[in-house]
Amino acid sequence: MKRTGVPLLGASAPVPIDRPFTTSSARAQGVDPRRLRAWVRSGLLINPIHGVLYAAQLTDCLPLRIECLRLVVPADAVVTDRTAAWLHGAPMVLDPSAHVRTPRVDLFLLPGGRIRRGVVRSGPRELFAGEIEEIDGLRVTTPLRTVCDLGMKLPRKQAFAAMCSMLKVADFTLDDIRQQADGRFKGHRWVRQLRALTPLCDPRFESPGECVLALIWHDTPGLPTFEPQFVVAGPHGFFRLDLAVPGLLYAAEYDGADFHGPEQLAADRARREWLDTNGGWVFGVFVAADVRGSGQVASDRLLRDIVEVRRTFAARRRVVR
Repeated sequence: MKRTGVPLLGASAPVPIDRPFTTSSARAQGVDPRRLRAWVRSGLLINPIHGVLYAAQLTDCLPLRIECLRLVVPADAVVTDRTAAWLHGAPMVLDPSAHVRTPRVDLFLLPGGRIRRGVVRSGPRELFAGEIEEIDGLRVTTPLRTVCDLGMKLPRKQAFAAMCSMLKVADFTLDDIRQQADGRFKGHRWVRQLRALTPLCDPRFESPGECVLALIWHDTPGLPTFEPQFVVAGPHGFFRLDLAVPGLLYAAEYDGADFHGPEQLAADRARREWLDTNGGWVFGVFVAADVRGSGQVASDRLLRDIVEVRRTFAARRRVVR
């Protein structure tokens, strides 16, 4: 994705603007680290992984991501976990704090090697030959092995969001994950988490926060089944509702600060108001603070919402008719 309508570094900049580069190489050329950080904060440079930068005018694509990784990944290493998912093209799969702290590269060396370098996160990992593939010369875990690793090695909510993101670029099915959990990884640490999350995964979720809200919904007894990204008619086309219960005209939606700027928030309010007036829909709007920690705040609100929409459903349906 190429950025437009923003200031860009010019050809006279003291860093390359046509390819990725490392922070260490920039410092070697005399560029002050504070200057690099200022350019990142202003959007002139992109810092996708720890230790690597590129000019904002470059298009984010697989070849560019490969170039970035080549700068910090040894030839005999295997790219794993979140970094492998990022390389496979899974959207929004990097660490949830990536917008404030650049994620390290996940990789390791065979057999059981460890790289002690600040830009990487490494450790022992047992891999079969069939669980490694090459992408333009880089060794990376296959999508199926990657989604299993994410499901077993990340905290539960992050694991669920990462697995759902991988399903968007999957060359595997949920049955494939189940077979891995019951066969290849039987007895492995945290395989129970992988096994439990798999039937809940859905590629229709559009953000990590939405995934977490959905997981809290699943964990809360007494709530009806929801449908992700439910499509309803609007005045000029169609709207999609994050987690909807059509039979009750209720939808729970997650407004994340990273993906909902002022214009998007205004559009969301207008959409909800139109659907309230013209369709009888009721919305529960959730933010990061609601789903943080145990998620009890969101769980309690969902229960209260469902009690209320059940009470008012008949009246709302008559008004719409």
